[in-house]
Amino acid sequence: MDFSLSQEQRQIRDAVAEFVDEEVVPQAAEIDETDEFPADLVEQIGELGIMGAPFPEEYGGSGLDYHSYAIALEEISRGSGGLGTIVAAHVSLAGNMLYEFGNEEQKQEFLTPLAEGSDIGAFALSEPGAGSDVPAMETEAKYEAGGTGDGDAGEYVLNGGKLWISNGSVADTVVVFAKTDPEAGNKGISSFVVRPDEDEGFHVEGTEDKLGDKGCPTAELRFDDLRIPEDRQLGEEGEGFVQALKTLNGGRITIAARGVGIARAALDAASEYATEREQFDQPIGEFQAIKHKIADMDTKVQAAKLLMHRAADRKIRGESYVKEAAQAKLYASEISREVANEGIQIHGGYGYVKDFPAERFYRDAKLNEIYEGTSEVLRNTIGERVME
Repeated sequence: MDFSLSQEQRQIRDAVAEFVDEEVVPQAAEIDETDEFPADLVEQIGELGIMGAPFPEEYGGSGLDYHSYAIALEEISRGSGGLGTIVAAHVSLAGNMLYEFGNEEQKQEFLTPLAEGSDIGAFALSEPGAGSDVPAMETEAKYEAGGTGDGDAGEYVLNGGKLWISNGSVADTVVVFAKTDPEAGNKGISSFVVRPDEDEGFHVEGTEDKLGDKGCPTAELRFDDLRIPEDRQLGEEGEGFVQALKTLNGGRITIAARGVGIARAALDAASEYATEREQFDQPIGEFQAIKHKIADMDTKVQAAKLLMHRAADRKIRGESYVKEAAQAKLYASEISREVANEGIQIHGGYGYVKDFPAERFYRDAKLNEIYEGTSEVLRNTIGERVME
């Protein structure tokens, strides 16, 4: 067991941390207030190579291992939880779908601009009646054959809608899941590449006004007779459900990274405040009650980081990591909220007002327990594997 970072991993961490401190942190409060997509920061993250961090260089990526990618996302989330979601949805979900299940032509055409950071990606799975219960989706894609010639390709006609889609209103490439065989349950779901600017029938109904995670547009999408060439299907018909599960499994490692990053931000702010704030003629950090809170907060952060890297290690080795990713995401999600909550308590009244970032960390942290697998669903996943 070697817990030290390689030289390359340290360089990635330091470069992203410097960018976050100089560019993201100074804008974080404004992003939270305006809830506007931070296009300039996303462009700079692309220039750092993080928008294609885990993908091979031949597809415009940086070829980084999953430890490095998780470290980078942790740092970005430390600066802004919304920015962390933007990058995670783009890379871990949309990008990974194309990398894992796209053919060579699809990777060259759609993955490369995502990895280079010139395009933004989104992953459209959830619907109003189909969150954790994916097979309950109602969006359908009906196949229509082409002409009579051997070279005439068919197409799919997409109708339905999606909800809670991160990056949905700003994406250039959206991976959409739809039923191609409504009678086949989870074996009747397929995935497709949709290009909002090119495909007629793609509509953004609006974006949600959320508690936190500001800056990342969470969109409601509608598809009206949207025609998709059959060569935009990822993999074979009926493979979409399994593709989604595999993709979400990897994505949970990066949501763990987001949780660790937000928890670190809350811990750092609380520690600094406890050092500077004086009561009864001494810094409040000298009181045992505060010191114990800081100790518990740091211990939780360190434990979450270990779970995150354990899951990343198993992914890199090609070993099963379903339970490990679920545990990392579950624990990091819950401790991010707990640490942020204690951060507010240490700040006292100042923690409850927007003059200080403590309350933003709490609002951003809560989402970790909901998206890409609720805590309740993850406990089912973990329990089933423990009892196998």
